[in-house]
Amino acid sequence: MTNTLRIGTRGSPLALAQARETRARLMAALGWPEENFEIVVISTTGDQVRDRPLSEIGGKGLFTKELEEALFAGRIDLAVHSMKDVPAQMPEGLGLAAILPREDVRDAFISFAAQDLQGLPQGARLGSSSVRRTAQALRLRPDLKPAPFRGNVETRLQKLKDGVADATFLAAAGLRRLGLASKITSLIEVSDMLPAVAQGAIGIQTTLKAEEVIGKVNHIDHADSRVTVTCERAFMAALDGSCRTPIAGHATLAGGVLSFTGEALTLDGVHVFRTTRAGSAADAARMGRDAGEEVKAKGGSLIAY
Repeated sequence: MTNTLRIGTRGSPLALAQARETRARLMAALGWPEENFEIVVISTTGDQVRDRPLSEIGGKGLFTKELEEALFAGRIDLAVHSMKDVPAQMPEGLGLAAILPREDVRDAFISFAAQDLQGLPQGARLGSSSVRRTAQALRLRPDLKPAPFRGNVETRLQKLKDGVADATFLAAAGLRRLGLASKITSLIEVSDMLPAVAQGAIGIQTTLKAEEVIGKVNHIDHADSRVTVTCERAFMAALDGSCRTPIAGHATLAGGVLSFTGEALTLDGVHVFRTTRAGSAADAARMGRDAGEEVKAKGGSLIAY
């Protein structure tokens, strides 16, 4: 292997910002100049099909499949993903060589009509492509009218400005990474809306055979972020979660104690099935899996798959 790394990424402004952050961290860790890295833009099915909800066209893998194919084909050395887009079950032969330091996990409320969700007028239109956010919002405000709302961050902000909806939600992490934190009307606390599993985390994926690449990428792995993401993804895996399933999970690690809260909701937000766990970092996967099995048993056939 030469001293070059090809970084695969989607082409959205946020994906490119995350690829550049990955490059900057690798440059600092390895002492390499920028010219030793090539950012390779790969279009995914999720980017190409924008006129239908993700739940109708295949779910989470829509944003990762083409990047994974490029890894197997040797066209790229590593793939940069928003971890909330990565399916719970990864293709055999691939793994996560690093999780970058996690950003703000909270959802951001954005509206020109109100300062927060409760301030929206009766029957307001809520623009969202997320079944989780829609279900959680309906649980708090059952009078709201969901409106389909896909596209990258800039597209969604423009749709809101054009009056397609009265309010929307976006991940605070993505807005911060794009330098658009000023667009946030208010932040929603985790106690009010649990975030998506692995929200705010960037993952670096490689083939398991690429030992030299893995050795280099391991330098930028953030141990605490890996622990919390591992716990949350184990929860999602136990629930067989997909983009059709309103699932939320949030883990924190403080003072050596790993705390986790997870939930699944019905699509209309009427029913919520929640559980909590506490343990050690070494128990991350087991805790998440155990919590997921409990929620799955509680929800039964009411949980949409």
